Amino acid sequence: MKPPLMDGYKPFGVPRRELDTVVLQYEELEAIRLADYERLYQEEAAEKMGVSRPTFTRLLDGARRKLAKALIEGRAIIFRGGAYVTDDYWYKCHSCNETMVTMKKADHCRSCESEDIVQLSREKE
Repeated sequence: MKPPLMDGYKPFGVPRRELDTVVLQYEELEAIRLADYERLYQEEAAEKMGVSRPTFTRLLDGARRKLAKALIEGRAIIFRGGAYVTDDYWYKCHSCNETMVTMKKADHCRSCESEDIVQLSREKE
């Protein structure tokens, strides 16, 4: 699993502050990517995510419902949170909007050197 390139999406022509949102968790986005973008069977996708097939089906169904709601009701889609674990550290720089994947913890952006970064990934237990 990799961090998404964007923080989310919004309808054209409407300021973000005027929109209701739908939050798509990282594991729901990954389910959509594996099933609909990579076109994997649910059994294969579940194995890649390290979850059971019924759990994968629930993630995929929930993600599709949220996407449908956002498209039909004109809501913004925000990617955030969830119950996922990564081997790498994910960071987003608030200064230059760079998304970084590193093998060790970082304290600054490698593109602009800003210290205004936020960790997106969760710590392994």
